[in-house]
Parts: sequence; C-alpha cells; structure tokens
Amino acid sequence: MSGPDDRGDFTDLDHLIADVILGLQPGDVATYGEIAAEAGRPGASRAVGRFLGRHDGFPWWRIVNAKGRLVPGHEVRQADLLANEGVSVANGHVVFVNDND
Repeated sequence: MSGPDDRGDFTDLDHLIADVILGLQPGDVATYGEIAAEAGRPGASRAVGRFLGRHDGFPWWRIVNAKGRLVPGHEVRQADLLANEGVSVANGHVVFVNDND
C-alpha cells in the first residue's frame, strides 16, 4: 500500500484521483462520482473506491456514495471523523446542507 508521499506505483488516473482527494479540506464531503468527475473521468466512481482501498493516508472519510451513505463496515469511525470536522451524520448518511438557501 502506498500513501500521499509514495506515488511510485500510481497510474495516471491514480495521480489525478489523489490530487482531487488531497484538495478536500476538513469539513468537505464529496461523492465517489464527484471525485471521478473532478479527476477528468466522469463515470469512474468505482476507480475512486479501488484507489482508496489500495492507498493509505488519504482522507477516505470525506468520501461517500451518491446518496451520502457512509462506508459499510466503517460507519462509526467515518461518522466520528466527519463529526470532528463539523459534518452532520444521521442514520449512516451525511446530512447535506443546501448552501443556496
């Protein structure tokens, strides 16, 4: 497994995904699909999940599925990490706030 400082085994797509994920700030939440789109590969959301499964050291807790669901089997840890960053979580999902109101 490699982390943010060890990119020797990264594919071109891995580099793009890593850059997007590392751009997320505390309190930011994105979906796998949003990360893929920002990396220039819309529709590659599963590649984002595989990337996070293979590489340690990235803020995985800031990424949820399209419905805001937390990572199955890691819900408690992810909810705690998100709460520490001021993100609201209820029933295993991020509570998205509409900033346009």
